Amino acid sequence: MAIKVFIDGSVGTTGLRIHERLSARPDIELITIAEENRKELAARKEAILSADAAFLCLPDTASIEIIEAIGDAPVKVLDTSTAHRTNPAWAYGFPELSKEFKEKLLSSNRIAVPGCHASGFCSIVKPLIDNGIIPADYPVVCTSVTGYSGGGKKMIAEYEQDSRSEIFDSPRQYGLTQKHKHLPEMKAVCGLDFEPCFSPIVADFYSGMTVSVPLAARLLSKKVTAEDIHGIFAEHYAGQKMISVRPFGQEGMLGTNEMSGKDSMEIIVSGNDDRILIASTFDNLGKGASGAAIQCFNLITGTDEITGLVL
Repeated sequence: MAIKVFIDGSVGTTGLRIHERLSARPDIELITIAEENRKELAARKEAILSADAAFLCLPDTASIEIIEAIGDAPVKVLDTSTAHRTNPAWAYGFPELSKEFKEKLLSSNRIAVPGCHASGFCSIVKPLIDNGIIPADYPVVCTSVTGYSGGGKKMIAEYEQDSRSEIFDSPRQYGLTQKHKHLPEMKAVCGLDFEPCFSPIVADFYSGMTVSVPLAARLLSKKVTAEDIHGIFAEHYAGQKMISVRPFGQEGMLGTNEMSGKDSMEIIVSGNDDRILIASTFDNLGKGASGAAIQCFNLITGTDEITGLVL
């Protein structure tokens, strides 16, 4: 029997990609509503309640509104907005972070799909916290470079217009006030005492993301080498289908669009024993958005987690 799915907000970047992926699968029956009703709460509520699973690809306020409308209905909901990522009643959709995260995901009807920058950050910092490498009050610094598709339809249009300003030709740092919307999620999920100093940068390529976290060895909770850190990540992600750890000590350059078009993620540990650099590279539209949503959907519906994904 096909799994009935409704995508609430299927016209945005993430919603369109989820729709594209699921519409090609014979095990899925997509529920649709008339175009003129796609913003009407009653019609959306009815569609969600008739589904086995629903994806919310909406602004935060709209996600909160529809969740209040459906109450405790047993439908499985996967929310791609920021609205519920720090809500302890919801499962956080990153099963590779720990056994506990995966168990909560499998037993929950409410899943918050991680943010793109936060996915890379948590893939690095959570294992460091859990393995006692950094304390909860460590002064974490993070840089994240992303393709412009991460800004949604408006930013895509700005970058792809013929008469665009020359300002779009160079990388642009944003979040200058240190109030980026992913910061609460980064802190809460990793168990940090303080939000990191975070520098997100958007550049002139469509998709891809590299999140980097440097470590000062003298400030770590344990005396470890860079190769020790690599071993911790290799062990943590051993056997995972969507996350792999590259061999230690990559040199040269790391291209931020190397994983564009894929749903997997790669961890890179380099640097030296004084200054260790850890990077997570992936597609902001893949493991950073729709790919992560589909992975979670597969897991909670008893399907192989990589069904319909590109590794």
